[in-house]
Amino acid sequence: MLGLIVRLIVSAIVLLAVGAIVPGFFIAGFINALLAAVAIAVLGYLAERILGEKVSPQSRGIVGFVSAAVVIFLAQFIVPMMRVSILGALIASFVIGLVDAFVPTELR
Repeated sequence: MLGLIVRLIVSAIVLLAVGAIVPGFFIAGFINALLAAVAIAVLGYLAERILGEKVSPQSRGIVGFVSAAVVIFLAQFIVPMMRVSILGALIASFVIGLVDAFVPTELR
């Protein structure tokens, strides 16, 4: 359980950093970033369950990249004070993928 909490906090911090550097990606405050981390995790899990593991960002393929961007884009409709353009979602997916490559937060 502690690992899950740490992962969500790290993900929220990464989302705040991404919001500061990526054009077309805005998130206001740590609480909203934490809600976005939860929403992205749930939407990502659902996408992986429905479409199979090949849509997982860990697959490092174009399908995983695009599905992560779609999940980030859809999260804005769940989280208040989060706004993402399509280009912002693509860039954010790329930046988050880079961060995840160097600082993996997966709990398997």
